[in-house]
Amino acid sequence: MSEILKKLNAVLEDRKNKVSEDSYVASLYSGGIEKVCNKIEEESRELIHALQNENEDRITSEAADLWFHSLVALSMKNLSSNDILLELERRFGVSGHKEKETRNT
Repeated sequence: MSEILKKLNAVLEDRKNKVSEDSYVASLYSGGIEKVCNKIEEESRELIHALQNENEDRITSEAADLWFHSLVALSMKNLSSNDILLELERRFGVSGHKEKETRNT
């Protein structure tokens, strides 16, 4: 796992024990999963807009915002970027069509 993801995972875990006045992430945690899901929805829209209308810097910035808020939500469910990387590794080399067919829905 990349060093930045390790650092982010550590920060996210640390912020679970902080007060919301001291930390943006702590304020997301205190707002609950609905607040974070609303942020993910907002950041998704902003990324889509950037992809359609903005330059590479804006696209990268909005993608980073979406990833970050997704990591916060994962952390709230006691998951981390490592869990996602393991899932992507599991899927590597498997046809996307076949993987989708075998998903439990």
